[in-house]
Amino acid sequence: MRETDFVSGFARGLRVIEAFGEAQPRLSIADAAKITGLDRATVRRSLLTLSELGYADYDGKFFTLTPRILRLGHAYLSATPLPTIVQPYLDQLSEKAGQSASASVLDGTEIVYVARASQRRVMSINLTPGSRLPAYCASMGRVLLAALPEPEARAILARSELRANTPKTKTDPEELMAELSRVRAQGYAIIDQELELGLCSIAVPLMNARNQVIAALNIGAPAAHVAAAELAERYLLLLKETQAALRPLVQ
Repeated sequence: MRETDFVSGFARGLRVIEAFGEAQPRLSIADAAKITGLDRATVRRSLLTLSELGYADYDGKFFTLTPRILRLGHAYLSATPLPTIVQPYLDQLSEKAGQSASASVLDGTEIVYVARASQRRVMSINLTPGSRLPAYCASMGRVLLAALPEPEARAILARSELRANTPKTKTDPEELMAELSRVRAQGYAIIDQELELGLCSIAVPLMNARNQVIAALNIGAPAAHVAAAELAERYLLLLKETQAALRPLVQ
């Protein structure tokens, strides 16, 4: 891309939008400047523009995003057929397994949920389409990282904040690369309470007819009900059946 094709003001505005999150739903200008690394004047103009366009509310000190911001994410979800195609299969998978089932894609160092069928809430956070989790410690994330060339996967890990969410979380890059090799060889990933205590999950890649990995599917279960060692025996066949059924349908 030519330098003249890059709209820096638009890019800075997107960085300001991305500063908001579950942990910081209300931001002052100073808060947003600290998170984005942008100067306060730039952040102020971006936030006031979002407010003027109806994408944010401003009470004189703090800004909060409005539901109008969902239009941006909905544009992606409505433009891609993947969520629509996957959802009924996830519903069936969840019903058969008696557990929550999800589909996600990789976006930088994170996975983004594109569809979900929930039997019960197994995590402290409420996961819905559009929710994001770190790829390195999520079962779907590991499946998606394992599908990449090793140098690319290693570069994503290098950009990730490898934080120990629980005492079980793997954070050493070399240990994670070894885990990705195992996932690649066996065709599925299992997470044992690395993302959150009490949660286990198993994931498989979703491939299209050209054998390209385009997403991941998973089943999550409370560790108190299903031990991580039992996940493959209980749910892998169901996941593979769903994987096979979807393969000729996705691009």
